[in-house]
Amino acid sequence: MAETIALREITEINKMIPHMMKLPIKKFWSDYDTEADVMYINFLKPQKATDSEMLDNGILVRFRNDKLVGLTILDASKRK
Repeated sequence: MAETIALREITEINKMIPHMMKLPIKKFWSDYDTEADVMYINFLKPQKATDSEMLDNGILVRFRNDKLVGLTILDASKRK
């Protein structure tokens, strides 16, 4: 059973790899808040944003000065 679950998870992760490799920033950390349905992606630790901009698609882009430091993705589970 555990092997079947691990295989499903590995299969899903493998689907993400080509997309992740296209990102302009190669190192990042992510957290998902299931209760709020929000995905946090940070490109720097600590990210310490000094400014942010909410896009029309529900993604909050966070900056430190002119450098992209993270994304906050609202309604994450509804995205494809």
